[in-house]
Amino acid sequence: MARAGITVDRLIAAAAGLADEAGFENVTLSALARRFGVKDASLYSHVKGLDDLRTRLALHAGGELIDRIATAVAGRAGKDALAAFAGAYRAYALEHPGRYAATQIRIDQSLIAGSPAMRRTAEITYGMLRAYGLGEPDLTDAVRLLRSTFHGYCALESTGGFGADRDVRASWDKAVEALHLALTHWPRETNDDD
Repeated sequence: MARAGITVDRLIAAAAGLADEAGFENVTLSALARRFGVKDASLYSHVKGLDDLRTRLALHAGGELIDRIATAVAGRAGKDALAAFAGAYRAYALEHPGRYAATQIRIDQSLIAGSPAMRRTAEITYGMLRAYGLGEPDLTDAVRLLRSTFHGYCALESTGGFGADRDVRASWDKAVEALHLALTHWPRETNDDD
């Protein structure tokens, strides 16, 4: 194993691969050092520590996820955009379980604000929801509904948590249809002064 050539990008790519192979919780500096054939301490010239590595991985994976979603929703609106968004989200979560798990960690808000991928995530998600005529605070509520539904479904599906004979994809499609109806008939926040 060659010691030369470690960069932050190569380190994050290796962490992404390890996350998908062994699980996000098994992404450690020691495991990556073994992959590169170096001592753990050698990696500290590229990352500050395990938290920094995992945060960088989360931002990287979030960028991959939103790139996939952006491609899927391009030129679509309403139900078509929602279905494309949901499908891209689910596909990424199932194809890259470790990277997807990384996207669920809590990240310092200052890092999110400085991340082009996270800004793009907000722009695409909120843009899709504005097509339903939503404004704040309803937009934030709708984002939370979508995220919790998509995440919960993907988490259960990835662990085999759906045991009924019903096709899992058919249930997913019904869930997306139900979300579309909920967004279409959203209980708008009212101003008590009106």
